[in-house]
Amino acid sequence: MKTPLMAAQVSARTMQVEDLDAVTALEQRTHTHPWSRGNFADSLQTGYGASVYTLAAKDLQLAEFTIADQALVGYWVAMPGFEESHLLNITVAPAMRRQGVAQRMMGDLMRWSLVHRAQQIWLEVRESNIAARTLYERMGFEWVSVRKAYYPLNARTREDAIVMRLGLPT
Repeated sequence: MKTPLMAAQVSARTMQVEDLDAVTALEQRTHTHPWSRGNFADSLQTGYGASVYTLAAKDLQLAEFTIADQALVGYWVAMPGFEESHLLNITVAPAMRRQGVAQRMMGDLMRWSLVHRAQQIWLEVRESNIAARTLYERMGFEWVSVRKAYYPLNARTREDAIVMRLGLPT
């Protein structure tokens, strides 16, 4: 049984180009239809919000991927817009899930969004991703609509996305 990880032990910082090899490796390990290194690089170049989350070197046994001698825990990328932000990608390393990290990351996304004068955050989530949907709902996100056949499952099948929104204090 693994020891619970306190989200407070996780360090966060702005994603840098030097992080992209590890971020892309985790993305490819975690998702059936991963973003490319170019997708992440383009997001950084465009000025989107992006953060990486790491643990100290003593916790390296928990991670498959590392950044500067730290265990890569996860990352998010969000696009700022007029009075809104849009979560484009959020990933927690499989070994680090169910330990409060995603909630910490979403809290940081909310603070980032407020700094960028967003009044709401939008996201899409796979209909089958019950854990993420539950977290988003617990954090106050509401269902807005369904995007039919939004996510690819395989060469022939697609999955619906649930569009969710969170109003932020102004």
